[in-house]
Parts: sequence; structure tokens; C-alpha cells
Amino acid sequence: MRFRFAQEAIDTVAARRALLDPGAGGFVSFEGWVRNLNEGREVTALEYEAFQALAIKEGERILAEASGLFPIRHALCIHRVGSLALTDMAVWVGVSATHRGEAFDACRFIIDEVKHRVPIWKKEHYRNGDSGWVNCERCAAAPAHTHGHEPNAA
Repeated sequence: MRFRFAQEAIDTVAARRALLDPGAGGFVSFEGWVRNLNEGREVTALEYEAFQALAIKEGERILAEASGLFPIRHALCIHRVGSLALTDMAVWVGVSATHRGEAFDACRFIIDEVKHRVPIWKKEHYRNGDSGWVNCERCAAAPAHTHGHEPNAA
């Protein structure tokens, strides 16, 4: 299990290769991209900052929890820090498992928990020239993740 940060574009080919396992019959990945609109405001770019020492510990804890909850073979999460442009990949999560269902469930669990628990901050830059740090109150106020496979509102 590994959680890490990247200053440059995420190499998804190398990340996927790190999860290859002859005992894995399924692989699932999630890519989070910088989009051009958030809460009605036109976004032109993002900046990510993190308390990296704590974030890595919490990210590793989340990957370990996923391994305990789901019978997966391997998991990896890479989150960008620094300046990102529209359509850049901000986060990548990959999971390999014996069966696809566990890979899907674990991948969803990991990204949901990373968004909720890992100390990463996002500054949005807007078309009108303003910028601001985004506090995801919806994320912070969300109930703890349930492990019964209920779909979460996106």
C-alpha cells in the first residue's frame, strides 16, 4: 500500500504497472481532474498544498483500512501538489484485487476517505481574477463512510 504526492503530472502507466499481480483478476482506477466550474464560479486553475508528513501517514492509514475492509491485492493513491491547469489530473487511485467487485469498492472507499480525511488544501483561481481557498464544508460535514456499499452522493 502506498500514498504519495507528485509535483509533476502523474504517470498512470507506471502507477498501474506497480499494481500488477498474477493473482489479481481485476483492476480499477479513479482519476480526479481539474474542472472549469465549481459552485457556480468559473475556475481557470488550482493550487494544492498539503501538510505532507501528516497527509502521508493518514493516506497510508486509509490504504491499510481499505486492505482490512476489502480483500484487495494492492492499492496506490497519488495526489498532486502545486499549480494545476484545467483538465490536469489532481488525484489518481488504483486498486488490484482478485475480483472486480472488491477493486471497485476499495477504490471508492479510498478516494472518499482521502477527500474527507487527508490534510490537503485547494486554492481556486477564477476567471474574474479572484482566487480563494476552498473549504469543502459538504465533505467535512458528511457522515463517516459506511462500509455497507451504499452509493454516496457525488
